[in-house]
Amino acid sequence: MQKLINLFSKSKELDIKTEVLSGLTVAIALIPEAVAFAFIAGLSPLTGLYAAFVMGFVTSIFGGRPGMISGATGAVAVVLVALAKSHGVEYIFATVVLAGILQMLAGIFKLGKFMRLVPHPVIFGFVNGLAIIIFMSQLDQFKNETGDWLSGISMYTMLILVGITMLIIWLLPKLTKIIPSSLAAILAIFGLVSVFGIETKTVGDIASIQGGFPPFHLPLVPFNLETVSLIFPYALIMAGVGLIESLLTLNIIDEITETRGHGNREAFAQGLANCISGIFSGMGGCAMIGQSLINISSGARARLSGIIASVMLLVFIMFGAGLVEQLPIAALTGLMIMVSIGTFEWASLKTINKMPKSDITIMVLVTLVTAVLHNLALAVLTGVIIAALVFAWDNAKRIRARKYLDDNGVKHYEIYGPLFFASTTLFGEKFDVLNDPTEVIIDFAESRIVDMSAIEALNKITERYRKVGKNVHLKHLSSDCLMLLKNAEKIIDVNVLEDPTYKVVVDEL
Repeated sequence: MQKLINLFSKSKELDIKTEVLSGLTVAIALIPEAVAFAFIAGLSPLTGLYAAFVMGFVTSIFGGRPGMISGATGAVAVVLVALAKSHGVEYIFATVVLAGILQMLAGIFKLGKFMRLVPHPVIFGFVNGLAIIIFMSQLDQFKNETGDWLSGISMYTMLILVGITMLIIWLLPKLTKIIPSSLAAILAIFGLVSVFGIETKTVGDIASIQGGFPPFHLPLVPFNLETVSLIFPYALIMAGVGLIESLLTLNIIDEITETRGHGNREAFAQGLANCISGIFSGMGGCAMIGQSLINISSGARARLSGIIASVMLLVFIMFGAGLVEQLPIAALTGLMIMVSIGTFEWASLKTINKMPKSDITIMVLVTLVTAVLHNLALAVLTGVIIAALVFAWDNAKRIRARKYLDDNGVKHYEIYGPLFFASTTLFGEKFDVLNDPTEVIIDFAESRIVDMSAIEALNKITERYRKVGKNVHLKHLSSDCLMLLKNAEKIIDVNVLEDPTYKVVVDEL
């Protein structure tokens, strides 16, 4: 029995009631999202629902973050929409399988470690952008079939029911935690609408979710190079977007729960789930921050909640569609608005006047790109690139040189700060070649030679001294710097003394 428990949680204590109730809440919340994202991609509702079941079930068992929920997502739907329109659903299934293979390879080769390159302002911007997306997507529920805003009694009814839902979710945890507040709010609104016969939009008004077990279905596409060349760009973008959203969601859940997930394991599980989804008539997906936060805020911390959520979703599809289709959309809308409020990093607003302007700019930019373009991969990539450029620029300005003559008339240059592509210009300006004595020592005890540009800068400065008949000695080079110079010896000629390879003398420490 203990082995079974350890399958679901690393903790020896498993709150089964909380896990089950949290999973049930998530299952209900998954339905409108999966249906909506399927519509975005131009696919049938069941394609999104099957993806939510498969993604949730597989990642809950094999993923690297207990408590995190995966399913059909808008980020993936946006990637697939053009291919769905041009070539149809069969090519979508093939793309999902190929994307899954790429994600599995990312897990196998441990590429999840590159998430450490994502700075905190980018994460803040990503989370805030997602919160805005979640909130804005709920506004469609306040519109009718023609896209016009509801009016009169319909709008007032929707607003009141959404408000009651939000009030229950906010207030109930302050009174009791016997039942997840999200589930209580959904059931309360469902009961209120049923008892009083209130006319309001329901899940069934969006689409029917009636279906069977996901059918096994190999993609009906030609297995040739032309097909691969067609779907590979979509698969690559889908794999990248899915991994970025999943691993960032994992980091967010890590912070909330003060535990640590496994990024590479999650990447492999996401890939496996997408491969299975593609051959079981699903549109694929990735981690869902909204549903994950619903699950975590309901008290779930183990794998059981995700398994329950995916299994109950399938039960609803196969046996409970009639009942689920009667659920008021207002309850689910109120739930997702509360999720968006909880997702937004309100603490990030307090940093505006206290953090470097570059960090604030990056955070705002990533938020805007995420919220406006709905392109999560582009948003994160843009933030990382700008952060890297800012870091490079700041470090380029930090290179310094302390200069002095010793008793033997030798000129010393003690270099401080990293020597790399952005600092080579300032480095070259530190030296007075024409007025220096015949012997010059450049001391790298407080510096490092980082890249090829740095080696070329050394080559140029020693060549300048050589042309006027002066010698340069490089001192205190670290072993990795010496290795860089050794690897570059066939390309450039750096005047390092005493080493037989470079004709260099390395001074005693």
